[in-house]
Amino acid sequence: MIPDRPRAAIDATGLETRHISRYFVWRKGKRHLRYSWPKLTAVIAIHSHLILSAYVNKGPCQDSPQMRPAVRLAVGRCPLDTLLGDSGYDAEHNHAWCRERQGIRLTLFALNRRGQGRKRPKTHYRRQMARHARRRRGRHQARRIYGQRWQADSLFSRMKRRLGSALRARQWANQKKEIFLRCLTINLMLLAAA
Repeated sequence: MIPDRPRAAIDATGLETRHISRYFVWRKGKRHLRYSWPKLTAVIAIHSHLILSAYVNKGPCQDSPQMRPAVRLAVGRCPLDTLLGDSGYDAEHNHAWCRERQGIRLTLFALNRRGQGRKRPKTHYRRQMARHARRRRGRHQARRIYGQRWQADSLFSRMKRRLGSALRARQWANQKKEIFLRCLTINLMLLAAA
């Protein structure tokens, strides 16, 4: 189910800690209710939707710090050729770490312009990624490859539709275990269908 040169997408999603909908809470008048929720960061094989690694922490928080543990686990299971991600992961240190330390050939993250307008990236790997996407012959291929990043959102949607978006566990340690069990269940469902 995993090809010789696997492409993977990294993304994060939040899960509910209770069965009440956010819209219902909003309608009751608690509009500024702030609380934390379990956040799953997963590396997903594009070809088969298998979850290669999962990392759980509490949100709301930035996506970038959770990238290293998730990618390290995924590369430990199978070497990755290409890693796709959204602009939350676009930082030079993330590109360099993936390529130099983890042996990933290509990292394609949505370019985070950082309020600079249309200027070109100044750092090596980000500039190389932007140049790869701009090349006349490689432009359509890079867009087509990056367009596969939605596979991660598709898997999260499937997980929430089939297993629910609300967790049953109430304690943080048990919530983490439940999320890992959900990831394992999705992988088993994919293997059974194949």
